[in-house]
Amino acid sequence: MSGPAVGLWLFEPCGFEDILTGVAPWLETFCEPIEADGDLAFWVRDASPLGLQNFDPVGAGGFFLSEDECIPAEDEDYWAFSMPPVQGLVLGAGCSGRENHLLLGHLALAVARRLGALVDFDGVLGYPTPRDQTRDEADLAEARALVASLPGMVAEVSYDTGGGGRWFRYVGDVEFLAAWLRHPDFHLVK
Repeated sequence: MSGPAVGLWLFEPCGFEDILTGVAPWLETFCEPIEADGDLAFWVRDASPLGLQNFDPVGAGGFFLSEDECIPAEDEDYWAFSMPPVQGLVLGAGCSGRENHLLLGHLALAVARRLGALVDFDGVLGYPTPRDQTRDEADLAEARALVASLPGMVAEVSYDTGGGGRWFRYVGDVEFLAAWLRHPDFHLVK
C-alpha cells in the first residue's frame, strides 16, 4: 500500500539532477540509504533535523523524491499565482500511517524551504476522500473554514476530473504548511 504524497512547485526552472545534487547531501546527514536512480529513495534515520524531537522513525516506511512531469498541467487553473509553476516534484511516503504523514509533512516543509517551492497537497485538506462522485457541501464548507483559519498563503487550484467535471486541490506556502503541521487534526491527503 502506498502512502501520502505532496507536490513541490517550482517557479524557476532547475534541472532535476541539480535538485538532487542540492538535496541529497543534506538528506544523507539524517537518512539512509540514499539511492539516486532517476528518483531519490531514502529512509529517515533521525527525525530531529526536521524538528521532530523524541520521534522514533523506526515504524515509518521509505520516502522518495521524483520529478513530476505533469507540472505545469494544461487543465489546471493557476489564476492565484502571478505565473504558473514551471516545474514540479513529488515527495511521497511508501506507506501510510500517522508517523508517515507526520514525517512526510516535515520533510516537505524542509525541502520546500530549501527550494523556495510551494506545496501541492494533492487534494482538499480536512475533506473526506470523495466516494461515488458525491461531495457533501457541509464537508466542503468545513474544509474551507479549516484552511482559512490557518496563517500563510493557500490557494484552491481547480483541475479536470474527467467526464467534464472539475475539482480542486490546495496549494500552500511554507508558513501554511508549518501551521497545518501544528494543528491537532493534521494529516495529508491519502
